[in-house]
Amino acid sequence: MSSVYAERRSRRVPGRFVVCAWTRVNLGDGEHRQLVVPDGCSDLTWQGGVVRLVGPDRGAWRAGLAAGAAVAGVRLRAGAARLLLGRMPVDEVRDAQVPLESLTGGVGELTERLAATDSPWAAARVLEDFVAALTPRYEPDGAVEQVVRMLRPGETPQVPALADAVGLSERQLRRRFTEAVGYGPKTLHGILRFQHALDLGRRAEPYGLAAIAHEAGYADQAHFTREVRRLAGMTPTELLGSGG
Repeated sequence: MSSVYAERRSRRVPGRFVVCAWTRVNLGDGEHRQLVVPDGCSDLTWQGGVVRLVGPDRGAWRAGLAAGAAVAGVRLRAGAARLLLGRMPVDEVRDAQVPLESLTGGVGELTERLAATDSPWAAARVLEDFVAALTPRYEPDGAVEQVVRMLRPGETPQVPALADAVGLSERQLRRRFTEAVGYGPKTLHGILRFQHALDLGRRAEPYGLAAIAHEAGYADQAHFTREVRRLAGMTPTELLGSGG
């Protein structure tokens, strides 16, 4: 395998905000094109001398990595991208990879520290430190955090019930959720269900597609296949076989 991916739990940022720190290194002789599928998260990355915020995706895309190159990142949980964006709605960076400097400015010191690192993991630690320094001043939307926790892959979300649970109107919930997460509760639920299905398909114990569809909460295998095609641009068999 020419591309090596690794991740670990962040030791510097509370798990409430960050999923993991990660690196990918291309050990091959040619460019590596990595399939990126939606997961509801945003990533702060360092690649080619540029710090970027990769916003939440609604569909798959290919990330290029030159021969011998590496990328380091910190994966922010759904709803936590405003750690970096402040009051800017997250849906403004949805489906985008944006240089952090164009969003917030004042990242020269961060870029200098990253340029001085000698390994992808050292760069990941610098990114973690940068995010960790922002957390004391960050106040997440508690209602959105609660609704994100309530979205279970195997259950169909009822937006009126979710809104009632956090004391908001449906309109308020949709607006605040989209501003904090990048899309609405039903869209995030569909992405979480998709990710749960992928986790089932990657387990050592083999699952048939019908069993995966049932376990993940799809109506049937055809429904599962349609959703994978919509989110990843290929069939479940192709996606699981690609390691995406």
